[in-house]
Amino acid sequence: MPLAAAQVNTGDTAWLLAATALVLLMTPGLALFYGGMVRTKSVLNMLMMSFVSIALVTVVWLAAGYSLVFGDDAGAGLIGDLAHAGMAGITPDSVQGTVPTLLFATFQLTFAIITAALVSGAIADRAKFGAWLVFVPLWTLLVYVPVAHWVWGPGGWILEKLGALDFAGGLPVEITSGASGLALAIVVGPRLGFKRDAMRPHNLPMVVLGAGLLWFGWFGFNAGSALGANGLAAAAFLNTMAAGCTGLLGWLFVEQKRDGHPTTLGAASGAVAGLVAITPSCGSVSLLGALVIGLAAGVVCSYAVGWKFKLNYDDSLDVVGVHLVGGVIGTLLIGVFAASEMTGGTTGLLYGGGVSQLGKQALAIVVVAVYAFGMTYGIGKLIDKVMGFRADEDHEHTGLDLTVHAETAYDHGVLGHGAPVSHSVLPSTQKVTPPA
Repeated sequence: MPLAAAQVNTGDTAWLLAATALVLLMTPGLALFYGGMVRTKSVLNMLMMSFVSIALVTVVWLAAGYSLVFGDDAGAGLIGDLAHAGMAGITPDSVQGTVPTLLFATFQLTFAIITAALVSGAIADRAKFGAWLVFVPLWTLLVYVPVAHWVWGPGGWILEKLGALDFAGGLPVEITSGASGLALAIVVGPRLGFKRDAMRPHNLPMVVLGAGLLWFGWFGFNAGSALGANGLAAAAFLNTMAAGCTGLLGWLFVEQKRDGHPTTLGAASGAVAGLVAITPSCGSVSLLGALVIGLAAGVVCSYAVGWKFKLNYDDSLDVVGVHLVGGVIGTLLIGVFAASEMTGGTTGLLYGGGVSQLGKQALAIVVVAVYAFGMTYGIGKLIDKVMGFRADEDHEHTGLDLTVHAETAYDHGVLGHGAPVSHSVLPSTQKVTPPA
């Protein structure tokens, strides 16, 4: 008897449409989160680095990225083929599981977008915008795309050969962006005044708003990865909520004990740390596991963000301390907390599964981190040699908003290079009638 043709499920499709929009919203949320954390003179540049990533990654993804990730494996589980380059062969009637393939491709596109945007936080305040425009397409093709195929693509070696688990992107999103951020921060070098000048967030309400939008979008990120409106999506949704909360509380606990006061920035960062850590594990662990993973991330990441001062790398907005470290915690602890009712059979150390799964998770982490760091360092060095990656010193001192974009975020009524605009000045074509 021939197999029945794949059928679109309207409920699954409706949920994934909503989830796709939620994940796309995460990039503007990230822009606000990052924008609030930088100094006033570079806030617009930070917003632009995220927003332009939406356009750049979309073009690359539609041209070749989707096919290279989700096309048939071209050999050894390392990369897909180009059969669907330019979305060739995919029509409105094409089905992936129970949803239209075009929708599945768009959902996965939103993951690629925010991953590229995440890297920008490591080089805030000091990177040439033109260099960023070159970096994003190259990085997407050479770093994100291969790792995504390893983890999610047909025949990918991490998924099908190693057997490591990653539900929603601990490896291709969090660890890849964190390791890449570290590499790029080293290439570009520290900000002027690093470890000497105070570089506090200029707008904490903006940071909290951005974190709230990220948290909101993260439900689409994690629960949407179930690719259906089902119990697994519900479990991932609840685990996401729980880990975000314990991450927030864990970070505040450390601040209170270490510094004597819990901070707004700490609350926002702790929630994000918990959400980062639960991303790979939300579809593999029970609620207990989610609570512990979120708490562990909040506590450990609150210390990890200070490593840059000891190790002398200027990760401006803590991409390494939150995304790399949080991603490692969440991906590794799958080997401890994986529950058979979530995974369909695989269990972690806590549930009698032994150390086998823990070893698989650890190996995947090491390989992905080393690959992402090495490739990003090479891409960054190449761009730096050809066109320079670091902004001019006077531009960095003045601020990239004015020197690069000819705009300022808060000095309303400023034109060009800072000449104030009088509200009494009218266009030359407009005549003013004097009072009688």
